[in-house]
Amino acid sequence: MTEAVGLVAKRVLVTGGSGLVGKAIEKVVADGEGRPDEEWIFVSSRDADLTNAVETKALFEKHKPTHVIHLAAMVGGLFKNIHYNLDFWRRNIHINDNVLHSAYETGVQKVVSCLSTCIFPDKTTYPIDETMIHNGPPHSSNFGYSYAKRMIDIQNRGYFEQHGCCFTAVIPTNVFGPHDNFNIEDGHVLPGLIHKVYLAKQTGSALTVWGTGKPRRQFIYSLDLARLFLWVLREYDEVEPIILSVGEEEEVSIREAAEAIVEAMDFRGELVFDTTKADGQFKKTASNAKLQSYLPSFQFTPFRQALKETCAWFSTNYADARK
Repeated sequence: MTEAVGLVAKRVLVTGGSGLVGKAIEKVVADGEGRPDEEWIFVSSRDADLTNAVETKALFEKHKPTHVIHLAAMVGGLFKNIHYNLDFWRRNIHINDNVLHSAYETGVQKVVSCLSTCIFPDKTTYPIDETMIHNGPPHSSNFGYSYAKRMIDIQNRGYFEQHGCCFTAVIPTNVFGPHDNFNIEDGHVLPGLIHKVYLAKQTGSALTVWGTGKPRRQFIYSLDLARLFLWVLREYDEVEPIILSVGEEEEVSIREAAEAIVEAMDFRGELVFDTTKADGQFKKTASNAKLQSYLPSFQFTPFRQALKETCAWFSTNYADARK
């Protein structure tokens, strides 16, 4: 928490504050990106059950935020989504409705929620952009999570049209970095691979990557995303969401990502692709043209550098990392 006595004009409540993006925002704020007129409050599931309307309202009344960055969600990798689509739908719908309505009821000036590129239609043209969110059903593998996240955009528009609320959302591409969930079964692709390489080094076994390695993704470093979140909170005034991503030319295949992790962690063993496992969506190439129009000079951390920093963090913090 940062506070400058007498100057505080913004009290920023960050839900999901102990997760990947919340920890990145906390670090960026602590490292000098915070402002004297901002007080930052990071909360997690230990502070309130956001699926419970009464607990959510009590959290807002306790902290009295003027601004909210809403990151809290039930999240998971491809295989967890496939098995629990209903749970992803129900839990996230409850969380989002409770947070947005509590923000409205307690007079919050601005809410920035976090969506995902998986909300976009499965059958679409590329690159995808902010106007295409509702153009068709999402990929069947994670329809519960995807539709729940889409509904934030619907609610934001509703609160704006009916009550004049400044509620908006960002759409990051695949986020990675320190404090990620490195669980091999339920985590996302990069942290899962980092954990696999770590274990394969320990045991001297081969590295097995699920799928063909052909799907392509745009990856954004959590610390870059954190800096962009601060800009959105302070400067971006549209209700329409904005994609936060590296450019289309920065897209890499899962094979290339695995090879980059192998290099970053100095793994000398065999690399094997288990093609009996599902690939998921082949690609979801996103346009960052809207972001570029606002911030043409924003510098993203190079992928291999960010990956090296993430691998080093995981190795150093292995005992305490989520896994």
